Amino acid sequence: MQDEEQQPEEGTAEEQQAKEQQAPEERSPAEGGTPERGETEPEAPESEEALAEDAATEDESPAEEQAAAPAQPSQAEGRKREEVVPGAELDPIAIEPERELDAEERARREAEEEERLRRERELIGDVDEEAAPVAAKPAKLSGDATYAATGKRKSSVARVILRPGGGSFEVNKRQLEEYFPRSYLQSVAKQPLTQTGYEGSVDVRVRVQGGGISGQASAVRHGIARALTEVDPALRPELKRRGMLTRDARVKERRKAGLKKARKRPQFSKR
Repeated sequence: MQDEEQQPEEGTAEEQQAKEQQAPEERSPAEGGTPERGETEPEAPESEEALAEDAATEDESPAEEQAAAPAQPSQAEGRKREEVVPGAELDPIAIEPERELDAEERARREAEEEERLRRERELIGDVDEEAAPVAAKPAKLSGDATYAATGKRKSSVARVILRPGGGSFEVNKRQLEEYFPRSYLQSVAKQPLTQTGYEGSVDVRVRVQGGGISGQASAVRHGIARALTEVDPALRPELKRRGMLTRDARVKERRKAGLKKARKRPQFSKR
């Protein structure tokens, strides 16, 4: 009985050894078994490369999302910049109140405006009723009447003589258009006659000297305005209001010692 019990035990041990020897051969590499000699192991690097590629794609996808995310705000900022008006952030420019013009400046602007209106009337061929002269009815002058006056401006002196006539205007024995080629200076010289209505009813003879051409034109205007007050004393208030009877005392400031001009100083040198 003991022998019979031992035999199955021995058989079982042998069977176990046989199973242990056959087990590695029967197990496949996929089941975790070890391969036989001479057989190559499965390509592990390929799986590692695949895993590395997957990891790289996973790493790149967040980076792409992060790169795309800032792009959207930049587009929005660009749209906002396009919508913003250029210069909206700048401070508004403060407009200074208009300064009061002096008599000379006011007379110059009036002369320019009258000259412009006269040219427009010549082009249109119509007379503006609103631009009426100061004296609507000029005084009648006798045939032998002569009115003289002196006008000054800067260093220019003009001696003016008015006589009844057809409206000729001579300056230093030359026609007005020849002596004063600029239309502005012509309008300045004739301004008292134009505004009082005596432009075509008197002859003007002027002898002017000193100063420049602009100062001479202003001196002629001053002299004619003074002579017209001799013709018709009623013109004085209006001519005075327009600044034609006021002697403009402005002159060039004298040079000072140690300076280049009236106030211009030489360049300062520290060394």
